[in-house]
Amino acid sequence: MRWLRHASVLCAGVVPLPALAQTPPAQAPGTQLPSITVTATQLDDARSSIQPSLGASRYEFTPAVIATVPLGDQSAINQVLLRAPGVVQDSFGQVHVRGDHGNLQYRLDGVQLPEGLSLFTNALTTQYARNMSLITGALPAQYGFRTAGIVDIELKSGTSNPGAEATMTGGSRNFLQPSFTYGGRSGAIDYFATGQFLHNGVGIENPTASDMPIHDDTDQWHALGKVTGIIDEQTRVSLIVGGSNARFQIPNNPGQFPSFAVAGATDLNSSLLNARQWESTYFGMVSLQKHTQSVDWQLSGFTRYSELSYNPDPFGDLMYNGVAPWAKRTNLAIGVQGDGSWKAAPNHTVRGGFLVQREHSTDRNNAQVLPVDADGEPTSDNPIGIVTGADNVGWMFGVYVQDEWRILPSLTLNFGLRFDQFSGIVSENQLSPRVNVVWQPNDYFTAHAGYSRYFTPAPLSQVNNGAIAASLGTTAASPLLQNDPVRAERQNYFDVGFEVRPLDGLKIGVDAYYKQITNVLDEGQFGAPIILTSFNYAQSEVKGIELTASYDQGPWSLYGNLAWSMAQGYQINSAQFNFDPEELAFTQNNWIYLDHNQSWTASAGAAYTFNYGSDWATRISADMLYGTGLRKTVVTPNDQANSTYSVVNLSLAQKIPIPGTRGTQVRFDAVNIFDTSYQLRDGSGVGVGAPQYGLRRTFYVGLTQKF
Repeated sequence: MRWLRHASVLCAGVVPLPALAQTPPAQAPGTQLPSITVTATQLDDARSSIQPSLGASRYEFTPAVIATVPLGDQSAINQVLLRAPGVVQDSFGQVHVRGDHGNLQYRLDGVQLPEGLSLFTNALTTQYARNMSLITGALPAQYGFRTAGIVDIELKSGTSNPGAEATMTGGSRNFLQPSFTYGGRSGAIDYFATGQFLHNGVGIENPTASDMPIHDDTDQWHALGKVTGIIDEQTRVSLIVGGSNARFQIPNNPGQFPSFAVAGATDLNSSLLNARQWESTYFGMVSLQKHTQSVDWQLSGFTRYSELSYNPDPFGDLMYNGVAPWAKRTNLAIGVQGDGSWKAAPNHTVRGGFLVQREHSTDRNNAQVLPVDADGEPTSDNPIGIVTGADNVGWMFGVYVQDEWRILPSLTLNFGLRFDQFSGIVSENQLSPRVNVVWQPNDYFTAHAGYSRYFTPAPLSQVNNGAIAASLGTTAASPLLQNDPVRAERQNYFDVGFEVRPLDGLKIGVDAYYKQITNVLDEGQFGAPIILTSFNYAQSEVKGIELTASYDQGPWSLYGNLAWSMAQGYQINSAQFNFDPEELAFTQNNWIYLDHNQSWTASAGAAYTFNYGSDWATRISADMLYGTGLRKTVVTPNDQANSTYSVVNLSLAQKIPIPGTRGTQVRFDAVNIFDTSYQLRDGSGVGVGAPQYGLRRTFYVGLTQKF
């Protein structure tokens, strides 16, 4: 059994943690046919075999693992991912994997979800996942475009999670989160639906060290539905639809002083500002899967629509920032993905596939600004309006082929080629070789080594030169006008590691990586609205090493991760107008740490189940997150790290067998039990917009009832 799996093996079964005793699965609503259930399971296995993580590092989060994270399956996805090695915590709920700023790819039942616009919230929730994995390292050829990490989510279904379940969670800072799931099967049709609503008073990280932020409420809803139909023993169709909608107050930082006078006013209390942001995402996927003795394939169509809107405080934004923008961005992506595998010979499995995606992005900005003279001094305190916008269309195309060659029973070579093309503001392409070797001489030792060439296109939403020209002569103008287009990142990725299993239940892993990057993509927040803008460094090097260990035996589960990483860049060479001239000039001749670099990252946890195996099982768990801090600017850009921090969390879950129900669970979670005040960002650093502090001590109580 494993708390967290580090897998470099060819294929690995998931063995769950010791968890609270579970009642046998209830009969699903409708007619439950055993033969249909077996077919669905076989098709699930066949789908997994189409896209294996051969030679890459795979960290698996089973339901039992997720249950030990604070809030369990009611927690945000980023909080689960932080328990994997080398995953770094940042503000706005962002995580960084192995020195990349973002560059994460999400897959639902094997289908790639297009990237959206949401910043403060993820369109997906942990509650959707039957199993979830983070795949990193030298990836096989089926993974393209977003390659820092693959968040592979196997969705729940009416077969895996039949019946109804309702959860109510409440906690500190006005936290309230009701949720539900309902699933079942009627003949050959499987159906599942889930949703949740969230309200709390810490929607975005607090810009001060205070216990309670000012003007930081959020209301969010998430929902997902899935229907699958078994046509015959070899064929299945599925439909997945989902969406999220979130409203955020932008938190206020008291005690600030205005930079500009507006309409005769020279002072405004910064704790009374009323800036707000809305984010929404809707997506859909339809898939046809076919399984035969030697051939498996899945063909899918997908779409995603995202919208982001920002309303400023009309006077406050103008007085403090010199611009009050009413902004709206939209993005619509639609595409087709196909993947297949062919057992060509006893020791050869050939895989191939493609992805085609069209994306349409719009940007509308109606801003109030102040006119200035040649020296940048306001000539009037009466605002004027400027209107800017953009309308861009982009295409992505990728195709790959690879061969899994089992040279010996203990030695497997997986090699392939991938070609990617992006056409948008710029047009670029690349042919990328991929190769992985896995050696497993016995059941106690596995080693892997791999090389992957990556191509990551620039995002379609970028600021155009017309928008820069429109702001000239105003308080919104940049001191620089240079705006070279953001280019695709090109990366050589080397990875090597091993895993040993010296004792029953004990696993120890080591993984090292080195990345040589041209036009590395980074992102920064440059003013309002709170939207990340991409830019490139001409060159970058990222390297690191990860140590993992876990022990699972009986009622005990323990894990620990330790990672070191160094990510540096040289010469910002795109979107230059966003930067301070001195900051930009320094990067032209000096290597600097990337702002999201954190040298040391660690996580650890332990869980013990009392009355193990009984209906009255009680699980207690604790975990810890540690980091040496993201970068800040003291003298030169990103020259220092923020303060080191460690956060300890506790959880308690009690199973209660109530007659006539499928079971009840009560859980209590304490996050940051020692009330550590720690700063994720201090407001300085390349592309860093504002200070942000981590969550202070917070308590949650949850009740889950299964029907």
